[in-house]
Amino acid sequence: MNRLAAVERALRAAPPHALLDIVTAALAEQYGAARVELRMADYAMRSLQAVEPVPFTTEPVMIHDSPQGRAFGSQEPYVVPDPHGHTVDVHLPVTIRGDRTGVLSVTMPEGRYAQALLPEMQHICEVLGHEILVAERDTDLYVLARRATRLTLAAEMQWQLLPGRACSRPEFSLGGHLEPAYAIFGDNFDWSVSADHLTLTVANGMGEGIEAALLTNLAVNAMRNARRAGLDLSDQARLADQAVYAQYRGDAHVSVLLLRFDLATGEVEAVDAGSPRMWRLRGKNVDALPFDAQLPLGMFEDTPYASEHFQVRPGDRFLIGSDGVYDATSSAGEKYSKRALARALMATRLLPPAQVPGAVLRELATYRGESPVDDDALVVCLDWYGRTGEGSRPGS
Repeated sequence: MNRLAAVERALRAAPPHALLDIVTAALAEQYGAARVELRMADYAMRSLQAVEPVPFTTEPVMIHDSPQGRAFGSQEPYVVPDPHGHTVDVHLPVTIRGDRTGVLSVTMPEGRYAQALLPEMQHICEVLGHEILVAERDTDLYVLARRATRLTLAAEMQWQLLPGRACSRPEFSLGGHLEPAYAIFGDNFDWSVSADHLTLTVANGMGEGIEAALLTNLAVNAMRNARRAGLDLSDQARLADQAVYAQYRGDAHVSVLLLRFDLATGEVEAVDAGSPRMWRLRGKNVDALPFDAQLPLGMFEDTPYASEHFQVRPGDRFLIGSDGVYDATSSAGEKYSKRALARALMATRLLPPAQVPGAVLRELATYRGESPVDDDALVVCLDWYGRTGEGSRPGS
């Protein structure tokens, strides 16, 4: 515990850009580490990019075909002994409250390695992850390591608007993803968790590029402003509607699905103001959840919005998709939402929620084939466990 405390103190005292240097020195001193490497998952969740002063000088490794990717995907340490018996490579996931961020790889002498050290090293990775989150307010180093190529300005704006890519609590676990990751338009998701509620919104701003990004930024921040003012869900929609209409006078609108989960009871309040749609996997059944369709935000002045309610059960899995998902067509012209989406939900039922959006979007790309891509696509997956913690995992 003394050496754990020493590493924690060193990380917390480190300048924002020097976290890797500090953890490297600390691991060398405390564990005999000969080499330490930190890699961050890129925006597309396909590769792990090295954190280094000059970006793109070290080759990335692919998440789905590398030892680092094994640790990232399983969220467990992955140990690779040197075939000559001199060193051991330990790959450890770096995760912040369920948001999978990257992998820390440590090469240490075989004589210094013991399986009993893994919980200590995992704890160091947890501390490192939290320090990276704080450091990103003051340095671009870790943000730069998340990109495999340059983002469009619209994509930069949209990624900076997101709260993260995953979040876990005892009552639920969720993950979300956007594609194409480096050139997205108006799709976005947002969440906030309090002691008693999870508020989740999925938005789809009309248009392309900067116009769509500006529109979505206005709507999301208006909803955040209303939520933080203590307004209920229907008033959050109403305030955001007024903000969008005041700016665009009906020439642009944002489709939004707003959801508020009661963590103690599983009761959900919902406002459907447009196109994002929701499916539920309960046991072996996949059902589209019907909501009372209301006008998208910003179409008319002073639009009233009404909430409706439904109940979730422990073990339920929910998938929310934008129109770039459910309206996508195969080469034969069949919409993805007709049958393929339900098959994808069943096929991914054993994956954790953080991995489901990427898996569904990869399957969607295969489904489209050579069909032209004229819209971005968003998927959010939520597993509900309930406050008692007695819920079964989806598909069980």
